[in-house]
Amino acid sequence: MNQHLRKQAETILQNSIAAVLPDRAVEKALTSFRPGNGRILLVAAGKAAWQMARAAMNTLGRVDDGIVITKYGHVQGALPGITCREAGHPVPDDNGFAATAQALELVQDLTAEDTVLFLLSGGGSALLERPLISAAELQDITRQLLACGADIVEMNTIRKRLSAVKGGRFAQACAPARIYSIVLSDILGDPLEGPACPDRSTCDEAVAIARKYNLQLSDQAWSLLWQETPKALDNVTSCITGSVRELCAAAAETCAAMGYEPVLLTDRLVCEAREVGSFLGSMLQTHARSGRKVAFLAGGETVVHLTGQGKGGRNQELALAAAPALEGLANAAVFSFGSDGTDGPTDAAGGYVDGDTVTGLRAKGLEVSAILKDNDAYHGLQAVDGLLMTGPTGTNVNDVAVALLDHTAE
Repeated sequence: MNQHLRKQAETILQNSIAAVLPDRAVEKALTSFRPGNGRILLVAAGKAAWQMARAAMNTLGRVDDGIVITKYGHVQGALPGITCREAGHPVPDDNGFAATAQALELVQDLTAEDTVLFLLSGGGSALLERPLISAAELQDITRQLLACGADIVEMNTIRKRLSAVKGGRFAQACAPARIYSIVLSDILGDPLEGPACPDRSTCDEAVAIARKYNLQLSDQAWSLLWQETPKALDNVTSCITGSVRELCAAAAETCAAMGYEPVLLTDRLVCEAREVGSFLGSMLQTHARSGRKVAFLAGGETVVHLTGQGKGGRNQELALAAAPALEGLANAAVFSFGSDGTDGPTDAAGGYVDGDTVTGLRAKGLEVSAILKDNDAYHGLQAVDGLLMTGPTGTNVNDVAVALLDHTAE
């Protein structure tokens, strides 16, 4: 392993995540917060929910009651007056259903003088959930969507019609109270949507997605796909803060400080993870002898089509797929990570490869093609110290992949 490039990758990762932590973003968003004369209730959902709630508490000084619903392992301590619940992600589970029921109970019987401070971050679509179908079927549909490689917009278009809280229905449950919604965006292009926003998708789009992926749905689920969601809400003020653009900008700034020429390829990446990895590896192969010190960056959210039974995540698979193109290159590396610090159902933020990765794997009797076929990037990268580990970061604004070419690292 090229230790010089690996250390640089770690620095870029750490600086990028530090730049998109929600504390400052939430504080800034709250400068426009104007609560009514009644109670202030806090409801936070998503992988950054605890961090956002803490920032809000520190800024406001108090709330009258509240609940945080976040992913397992993401609660970092008690918050005064706030109930903190952990639940399943990306597949919703009974703990998430129970926590959502508690949130709905919290916002019942409010008045027009009351205010709900609603904090939403990535992962909230799975964590804040009250299904209109059986829990078992909702979990099965989520697994189907993940396995077929549906992107997050497609997944949400389906799931919001099967839910009592998605697609603006949570805002309806809070009425007549006002909602001030702060959204830490992990959706490309930062569209305004969620449990407290009018739904812009249509029934026709939902049905088309179900047919596109040949989803196996009950008659009840098919019927719900044809039931329209709220298209207008008059009790909500929303503020989007944080985005993958900021994550990419922070990564580019750190690369520039290290002497790289940063080249942002896109901040709206939506395609197969291993295809991105292969592409980035090929780019480095093409420019390897150019004498340039360059960093190619791509932000967004890739997808994985599951063909095996292994363990991994989209960032790990992306990185590993780049390894064959880098074989033998002494001056190149590719790494990819999720800003939340967890990549898929693993404890790794992402993965790192360089010109020594393929050789290291072969020395252990492993081949990249076989590892990818089984979707087992986690164990493959673990075998060559290629996992990037941060632990939960408290934010979630999507992923960034970086391809480094450093002629001084040979």
